Amino acid sequence: MDKNKKKINVTSDNIFPIIKRFLYSDQEVFLRELVSNATDAILKLKTLVNSKSEGEYLDNYLENDLKIIIQIDKKNKTIHIIDNGIGMTKKEVEKYINQIAFSGAEEFVKKYNTSKNYIIGHFGLGFYSSFMVANKVMIFTQSYRKDESSIFWSCEGSPNFLMKEIEKRDRGTEIVLLINEESKEFLEYNCILKLLKKYCKFLPIKIYLSSKDKNNDNEKDVLVNNVNPTWKKSPLQLNDKNYLDFYHELYPNQLDDPLFWVHLNIDHPFHLTGILFFPKIEKRIDLQKDKIHLYQNQVYITDNLEGVVPDFLSLLRGVIDSPDIPLNVSRSHLQSDRSVKNISKYITRKVSDKLDSMFKNNRENFQKKWENIKIIVEYGMISSQNFFNKAINFFIFSTVENNYFTLEEFKEKIKETQKNKDGNLVFLYSSDKEKQDSYIENAKSRNFEVLILDSPLSVHLIQKLEFHDKGISFVRVDSDHIDKLINKEKKFDSILSKEEKLNLKSIINTYLIENYKFSIKLENLSEKDSPFLIIFPEFLRRIKEMNDVGKDVLEEKNQQKYYQLIVNTNHILMKKILRETSEEKRKEIIQETLNLTLLLNNLLTGKNLTTFVSKKINDLVK
Repeated sequence: MDKNKKKINVTSDNIFPIIKRFLYSDQEVFLRELVSNATDAILKLKTLVNSKSEGEYLDNYLENDLKIIIQIDKKNKTIHIIDNGIGMTKKEVEKYINQIAFSGAEEFVKKYNTSKNYIIGHFGLGFYSSFMVANKVMIFTQSYRKDESSIFWSCEGSPNFLMKEIEKRDRGTEIVLLINEESKEFLEYNCILKLLKKYCKFLPIKIYLSSKDKNNDNEKDVLVNNVNPTWKKSPLQLNDKNYLDFYHELYPNQLDDPLFWVHLNIDHPFHLTGILFFPKIEKRIDLQKDKIHLYQNQVYITDNLEGVVPDFLSLLRGVIDSPDIPLNVSRSHLQSDRSVKNISKYITRKVSDKLDSMFKNNRENFQKKWENIKIIVEYGMISSQNFFNKAINFFIFSTVENNYFTLEEFKEKIKETQKNKDGNLVFLYSSDKEKQDSYIENAKSRNFEVLILDSPLSVHLIQKLEFHDKGISFVRVDSDHIDKLINKEKKFDSILSKEEKLNLKSIINTYLIENYKFSIKLENLSEKDSPFLIIFPEFLRRIKEMNDVGKDVLEEKNQQKYYQLIVNTNHILMKKILRETSEEKRKEIIQETLNLTLLLNNLLTGKNLTTFVSKKINDLVK
């Protein structure tokens, strides 16, 4: 037996099938792990230089020459990862490569058999991820210590390996992967370039990619990373252009500039840097393609930041880099612990401080951006009490006439005109200016202010605000007759008897248009008010909207059962309906009045037809 052939020290007879089985769905991370190891080797070398304790071994050290080279040899089906870092001695190869800190394969499989992604990193298996794509892996390494021998190591995916001393090499390590047939896509230049751009785009050591493929135009080493990304710099060194350039470096497919950004930088009680950008969101809560990226020491980890970034800030874009965010064994899924919660609170506070500062220092500019950031603020107020407590001071309401008010400002504005009989302030609002135009006009005719609350989160925010301030209530303008919305105990007597009312309700119900079977409610309104009014009661509508977030809550076929047809018993047309002896004529009056009401309330068209409808109803009365 060759004296150089030995066996990897693991408690399982064969760890490799387990690695391949559990990591198969995440093959591409092999490149991240190997390049990260190469980066660590160079950073360790720089640390030794700075400590000056190993000066005798580093007399030819040149920091500018430190680099990592990735070479693709398509003909020989190999990928080479080469660094000129600290290198390894024979003892270090035995320690870091031949002995895997692994506490029993059977226990491991039981613990992680529900996920394929929970191995790399935690058990020191970063290097061994290379066996997911390679039939054979070779290592050529030379320690920075010149008196140490150069070492060759190779393994073909079993516990058996070959290790021997070889002819002296330059300082550093070269990993050679003989790519297997199932993974041959990793021999394509563009595939490796894409992976390097994904995982290693901002690593602190220069990374070059080259190919020995004669058909490839990229024969020269091409630098693939930015070693000094913007988030690692002091905000004092940066201007707006630097931030915008970095945003488009992160998201090259984004044409729009971000609205503004928040630069994160804290050293205690945890280390965290980063930049969060506010994109133009408007009223959408979509699953975003471009998400916030999580890095650890400039190594890309994931864009799944659940637990680290509050849900409402997941709508933002940018980078967070922290060595203090604990990762599980895959380095791609985050654990919820105290440090993560503190980081989340810090990020929330920094964002709320930024918004508060913008509002206080330049309110006009803040209002211009408001429609594009409002949904993020609403989402935050609903989901985070800490954010709500801060945001209540800069959240602004917009009226139908495009005037802006904070909560306290609006309360002051309506305190004389929109107080009900119980002394509470009524916030009238519209969710659609065009469709609810006639209701808005009725409100404005009484000098009432009407807000626009048209985001998909409005109904949830309303609930939160009413809980926060017991002295206010929100009512949509089409949820009842205008005089009922702000009940000031103004009452009208009916000109119809009880018997006439019962008869009227029965007649109208009989001749309602077949497609519009609304529930009917008789009301004693002013004789100047419309004969019919279609409303969607506030309580029912809120339940409906809260159950239908993300759906089309204004779809008519689904909505009809919630609408009510308010019949004004004091309108002169009601007397005419009761006196009419011709069944056909009675049916015509009711159906024509309903059609005109549907037009007036924009349920048949999107146009405001108030004048036209009023004229037609007058014609019916004659």
